[in-house]
Amino acid sequence: MRLQDKNRGNHARRIAELGIFAALALVLSFLEGLLPPLPMMPPGAKLGLSNIVTMFIASSQGLFPALLIAVLKGLFAGVTRGFTAMILSLAGGMLSTALMYLLFRTNKFGLIGVGVAGAFAHNAAQLACAYFLTSRTMLWYAPWLCVLSAATGTLSGLLLCAVLPLIRKLERK
Repeated sequence: MRLQDKNRGNHARRIAELGIFAALALVLSFLEGLLPPLPMMPPGAKLGLSNIVTMFIASSQGLFPALLIAVLKGLFAGVTRGFTAMILSLAGGMLSTALMYLLFRTNKFGLIGVGVAGAFAHNAAQLACAYFLTSRTMLWYAPWLCVLSAATGTLSGLLLCAVLPLIRKLERK
């Protein structure tokens, strides 16, 4: 097999894997939308389960593939929940993905730290975006989102820690 043919096979494999992970992110996002609202949490608060996929791709395949998944998730939010949800999802997804990628590059943060930072960035971008969409400050929402970010980011990091050995095992096959 020539080197060019081997590289083409690796490229096709990476695209196929990215497609599988993108589909997984969309399925997790859809399933999360079916869950009832979290008690005592702000309206629209979600667990962020699909961010586990974005986090994994940012750590393993790089910034561009992770941003691609974030954009697909944002477009999916637009199709399933409307324009405002799409804008908020895109803003949060893009900022959190970029930050998670940068934190992975430093090798100074574990999965839980990266998950929490990504959740904070996601919520901060959504708050800023909501301000620009409504011309109203939403700072009263920030304390709730800080608590939620710490909890959901920790959950994302823990879940990725739990499934990472399985993903690595599948990658070797």
